[in-house]
Amino acid sequence: MEERRLGPVVGLGTWNTFGGDTETAHSVVEAAVDAGCRVFDSSPMYGGAERSLGAALSSRRDEVNVATKIWAESVDEGREQYIRQTQWFGRVEIEQIHNLRAWEEHLPWLEGEREAGSIERLGVTHYAAGRFGDLAEALRTRRFDVVQLPLNPQERDCERELLPLAAELGIAVIVMRPLGEGALVRRSPPAEALAELGVETWPQALLKWALSDPRVDLVIPATRNPQHARANAAAGEPPWFDAEQRRLVERFAP
Repeated sequence: MEERRLGPVVGLGTWNTFGGDTETAHSVVEAAVDAGCRVFDSSPMYGGAERSLGAALSSRRDEVNVATKIWAESVDEGREQYIRQTQWFGRVEIEQIHNLRAWEEHLPWLEGEREAGSIERLGVTHYAAGRFGDLAEALRTRRFDVVQLPLNPQERDCERELLPLAAELGIAVIVMRPLGEGALVRRSPPAEALAELGVETWPQALLKWALSDPRVDLVIPATRNPQHARANAAAGEPPWFDAEQRRLVERFAP
């Protein structure tokens, strides 16, 4: 799998997948790691997903990086979340402020953890295009290393300001919702279209569509199916789509 600034370009998300189901988490995580995925994303917002992910990664922890989040209104609550994360994961490579929640309050203490070497990178996220101006304001502080945002053929608002800004500032980009939370994969184009794109599955085409933008460092499709995790990882191999191939994907995206 190709590697960019955050490592192999396909990781694994945990939103609306295995929650507190440790058995499912273990089977999906094992499949993803064996297929070459190295970044696993979670959040306190995702129910029991962090705890399940920590348990599933326990025997493979030195092979992977954890990208999780602080999702709290107060610094005290955020610090409690971070303590639990260190208990589950041992360490956190990428700590993100989820959906800009109290980001100005959390940033100073998180920077202290980064300076101490407890966290490698700090990030910030938001899913809603209506908050992208605020997300850009946070990035312009130059205090973040990573931004996480949605990008797929039906959600392209980040292309206007955020992707150019991240490139200008040298900020790594994690793409959430590359499959539109599953909405884009309910129907697949004809087999001949997939063959023209050089992929075996429609999710692979959507993931390669996002990764064909060189400003993108990582996509984190979520799944509770080990077979899907393996197939998604295959999208991390070049060649990448040219402009015509990207338009073809856009034409078939519902």
